[in-house]
Amino acid sequence: MGYDIEEPYGPLIETTVRVATWNVWDRYGPYEEREAAIVEILREAAPDVLVLVEAWEDGDDSLAARLGRALGLPHAVFGGSGAGAVPGARSGIAILSRWPQARTGERPLGDQAGGDGGLAVYADVRGPRGPVHVFGVGLGYKLGHSGRRQEQVRDLAAHVRETAGRDAPAVVAGDFNADPGSDEIRMLTGRAAVVAAGVVFYDAWEMAGDGTPGHTWSNANPWARPVLWPDRRIDHVFSAWPRAGGAGHPVRCALLGVEPVNGVVASDHYGVLADLRY
Repeated sequence: MGYDIEEPYGPLIETTVRVATWNVWDRYGPYEEREAAIVEILREAAPDVLVLVEAWEDGDDSLAARLGRALGLPHAVFGGSGAGAVPGARSGIAILSRWPQARTGERPLGDQAGGDGGLAVYADVRGPRGPVHVFGVGLGYKLGHSGRRQEQVRDLAAHVRETAGRDAPAVVAGDFNADPGSDEIRMLTGRAAVVAAGVVFYDAWEMAGDGTPGHTWSNANPWARPVLWPDRRIDHVFSAWPRAGGAGHPVRCALLGVEPVNGVVASDHYGVLADLRY
């Protein structure tokens, strides 16, 4: 079949999957009040897939299990071995979903021996209209470590290419600790040389946000302000393209957790919510 200038992807898919990502700041600060705020915000947002960064796991208890029960997201995978805010607990990345996860895994990104390493956690989510390949990501956080994040992005793109294929939506979401103008993010969005052949992503906020900068690390947030970092959009939902029917194309994107709940801001980051064609 020849190229159709009016429908290059074929008829566009009108249904969507709702994906949210949020760095929930482990159990720092007034955690009980913050957790209640996180639950309330996410219950209203009603994501189908949720990527949590700095999620915690403590013996038989975990944030993923608590949120899964509260939000109707019964399927989850957790990865990471970072020390948590509470001694003996772990901090890492969790992917929760409304639908079963057929395959899961995790992969370190970049040079772990060099410190400030990255991590990707994977879930093959089996939704009602086919699979959604979900990668939860945390990259190195230090302001001066763009070079290390670029190494991590190379590993990430190779992982997506070999794991997800091109037959279904592929979503990469999490805390990248890098804004859209950074070399590491430009490598993902096609503004710099892509690092794995054919792997390039839509930026959901750029495509379907409200036109504001969309800072997820903001000095308007009382938990972020003491760190003395600049305002930046560092938490992202990316989706791979092209896909038949425009699968993965962002049609809506919004921030989560900007306003306090019962006087409490839920995290030091704001979250990101995106509706993607699916």
